[in-house]
Amino acid sequence: MPTIHIDYQGELRTDCTHLQSGTHILTDAPSDNQGRGEAFSPTDLVANALGACILTTMAIFARRDGIEMNGSSADVTKVMSSEPPRRIARIDVALTLRTTGSLPDEATRAKLERIAHTCPVAISLHPDIEQAVTIAWE
Repeated sequence: MPTIHIDYQGELRTDCTHLQSGTHILTDAPSDNQGRGEAFSPTDLVANALGACILTTMAIFARRDGIEMNGSSADVTKVMSSEPPRRIARIDVALTLRTTGSLPDEATRAKLERIAHTCPVAISLHPDIEQAVTIAWE
């Protein structure tokens, strides 16, 4: 059974439906590649997927240790290759991690930081895509 249904709307726009939840995401070609840039581009969604996967996977493992990561965030920057073929060259993910109570101990932080580099999206991306992840604990 499909996970997502995508309808091409014309003018380089798609309407993507997550079939389990019914949630919609629009995509546009980016403004630097013939599009309007009025919605996420497909490559924006790839970069977004990395940041969201890192936070989600870290939160799953933190929860197992009784740690909630509410208020944590990620700023994601996608860098396209300047050389053909057009592709994602690098994804920068700047994490700001907040936890309930005091900061986790050094061993727990190290475990969570390893997860940031081994989440399902991180290990699914082509190795030519540089993944630059920085972590600030607050």
